[in-house]
Amino acid sequence: QVQLVESGGGLVQAGGSLRLSCAASGRTLSNYKIGWFRQAPGKERELVASIGWNSGILYYADSVKGRFTISRDNAKNTVTLQMNSLTPEDTAVYYCAARYYSAPTYPYWGQGTQVTVSS
Repeated sequence: QVQLVESGGGLVQAGGSLRLSCAASGRTLSNYKIGWFRQAPGKERELVASIGWNSGILYYADSVKGRFTISRDNAKNTVTLQMNSLTPEDTAVYYCAARYYSAPTYPYWGQGTQVTVSS
């Protein structure tokens, strides 16, 4: 079982930055793929970024390419999402999720952290 806890959300003005962290316990994350998802009010949850178990495979949604950076520190069992040049469209609850590298879906989820970007 993997427990995930997000932190780092908050209120920021457009153009600002936030750094989200996802801390894991229960299992080492070294063999897990980690994804950051977000869900805005009235919208479906979307995958924002993901990182492979060895950091070799990265994915970014088109809407965040060039602005967000995902990274991981397996020694510290944490995954970070650096978000720059934020816009009001980035306002959402952000969740980190984990799946074993060979699993098809993400069974482990954090409780989410709110990100609000004011114009």
